[in-house]
Amino acid sequence: MQKKRMVIALGHKDLGFNLPEQYRAVQKTAKLIVEFVRKGYQIAIVFSNAPQVGMIHTAMSDLARHYPAQYTKTPLAVCSAMSQGLIGYDLQNALQAELAANGISRTVSTILTQVQADPYDEQFYAPSKKVGKQMSREEAEAEEQNGNQTAEIRPGVFMRVVPSPVPQSIIEIDAIRALLNQDQIVLACGGGGIPVIRQGTCLRGAAAVIEKDLAAGLLAREVNADLLLITTAVEQVSLHFGKPDARAIPQMTADEARQYIGEGHFEFRSMLPKVQAAVDFVEAGIGRRAIITTMEQAVRAEAGEAGTTIEDRKGENHGKVYDR
Repeated sequence: MQKKRMVIALGHKDLGFNLPEQYRAVQKTAKLIVEFVRKGYQIAIVFSNAPQVGMIHTAMSDLARHYPAQYTKTPLAVCSAMSQGLIGYDLQNALQAELAANGISRTVSTILTQVQADPYDEQFYAPSKKVGKQMSREEAEAEEQNGNQTAEIRPGVFMRVVPSPVPQSIIEIDAIRALLNQDQIVLACGGGGIPVIRQGTCLRGAAAVIEKDLAAGLLAREVNADLLLITTAVEQVSLHFGKPDARAIPQMTADEARQYIGEGHFEFRSMLPKVQAAVDFVEAGIGRRAIITTMEQAVRAEAGEAGTTIEDRKGENHGKVYDR
């Protein structure tokens, strides 16, 4: 009997904001993931890296500024690669310990994952993703002189902004599939993956950040998952979020979700990519469902008792179904 397959997209809330917090957070996160292993799922995990990649980028920039004879500027793609190892190291060790505590023999692997972007994606012409530290006006002007773009996030406070292109393909997808087929737990597309652009036969890192929820949706489609679970800070998706007439939505069809997207209900930096990833995933195959909820409610949400579930109730196959 073929096992059920799940892709979990972890938000930064479930991984901490610095190294001590990260170490504590992954212990709790590992317990959730092992619960789903016990339920019989094969699991691939995508994780946010926003605080960690910002920390790495800031540290490497400071080294280059203070010790220019020893250090050079570190490309953002390299910082993304470093963050995959930083988080993967703690998370896979926490998972191995939790699996052993439950008497489960399973290998956990972190895949350094590259995600290809379209060089003509409109985001490369209008970057919007904030990265790195907050800066003064003077620091922002110096950043601009180095060829980077900045944006004023509040009066007198600036941050660097980079493109966030739509993920097109996962370079290491065959390795990820092979590990899942061997019943290993796979950590992949960390931080949305290292953004790369193909130039001839070479892959070149891009100064960009891939939205990790969209990368998780792409990964879920590519490995023919049954369930996409996206953890976030709220238990359910809401219409009119933050307003007096806010209404939580326990269930949506893909068509309803697309309607709500068109009506502008979801904030584009946070909830919109989660709902978009969910819709794209469930429409790409038969019998799929996506869940958006908190990590604390994830087990109940998988049982249909919490969270927001998005599925295509018509049962139609809108797209390609991938072989495992």
